[in-house]
Amino acid sequence: MAEMNTNDLSNGQDNEPQLILQKIYVKDVSFEAPNAPQIFQEIDSQEQPQVQLNLAQRATDLGSNMYEVVLNLTLTCTVGQRTAYLAEVEQAGLFGVSGFNETDRAGIIGSYCPNLLFPYARQVISSLVIEGGFPPFLLQPINFDALFAEQQRRSMGSGQAPATLNS
Repeated sequence: MAEMNTNDLSNGQDNEPQLILQKIYVKDVSFEAPNAPQIFQEIDSQEQPQVQLNLAQRATDLGSNMYEVVLNLTLTCTVGQRTAYLAEVEQAGLFGVSGFNETDRAGIIGSYCPNLLFPYARQVISSLVIEGGFPPFLLQPINFDALFAEQQRRSMGSGQAPATLNS
């Protein structure tokens, strides 16, 4: 098996496109059940809990063709007017991206990387909800390609250049 130095993402002789996953990690995690234990009785009643998912992502250029991509998921469950729980995770990854043109690099960072991070974030959210004493909740898959395309369309429609990276 050939060895590959994952720390060397310099524009080599061939300048071949390279995408290297360096690390996946939880950057921040939070769980709150502000109305426990009373909320458990309300969940067991006939009133149906309402769940809202907020999704955000950001990418930071770390230099040397390295990017940190952070996927932020916030899940809020309410019963009536009361919050049952709030689960939040910032799932991050370090990616080496070199040799791609600007459009392809933006697509990788804006769509491929969040898609890779999502199963990890989904698992963290699921564990938090269960360990918080609530019924299991499984987030459905998210089409990051469509979200990225919509973001690009909005950026073009507003006359602004698409912004993909934070410095």
